[in-house]
Amino acid sequence: MKKSIQSLVAVAAIALTTLATRAETAPTILVVDLSKLFDSHWKTQEQNAKLQADAAKAKEQVAQIQSEGNALVEQFKALNEQAKNPAATADAKAKAQADAQKMYDQIQQKRSELDSFAQSTQGSFRKRTQTFKTLMVEEISKIAVDIAKKKGATFLLDKSGPTMAGVSNILYSDPRLDITDEVMVAINADRPAAGSPGAAPAPTSGDSTKITVPGITPSK
Repeated sequence: MKKSIQSLVAVAAIALTTLATRAETAPTILVVDLSKLFDSHWKTQEQNAKLQADAAKAKEQVAQIQSEGNALVEQFKALNEQAKNPAATADAKAKAQADAQKMYDQIQQKRSELDSFAQSTQGSFRKRTQTFKTLMVEEISKIAVDIAKKKGATFLLDKSGPTMAGVSNILYSDPRLDITDEVMVAINADRPAAGSPGAAPAPTSGDSTKITVPGITPSK
């Protein structure tokens, strides 16, 4: 009987030790909102200002190309009218028609120039934006991880990204586990004095960047 009690005590001691060990190694989980940190970062705001300035310059270039194209269209219309003038001689009509065709070819070239500029500008903006975002998320993540480690975290989860179901990766977390504000203070510690400009849209290749010849369907 005495041995049985000793055995039970020994088993209980082992169980308590195991529970204590598990309690000591229980994971510590913290969360952070990387999207909020990215949008609020002073470098993101600085980048947005640069994109906004470049977008304004690109818009001016688009307007210049359109203006040149529209001037060609007006010349084309005048030549086309001359070619249809019943009072004009056959030679004059033929010359006007030939000149109108040459002018139309120039308009087509101007259309191609405008489309090419719009597409290349859009591509450049997309590439710059994606490259910047990749580098910034990496930089922010490193700072967030360093803070989480100092707090003894075993896991640091990003609560901003959606899953395949289109919802947040984390449906609920205790606000006390969120270190977003602490990380934001750290990433903005060296922020220079500046405003908070908004994001700038890249020039598009929609209807606003087309050169149209009246009565003629634009080429695809």
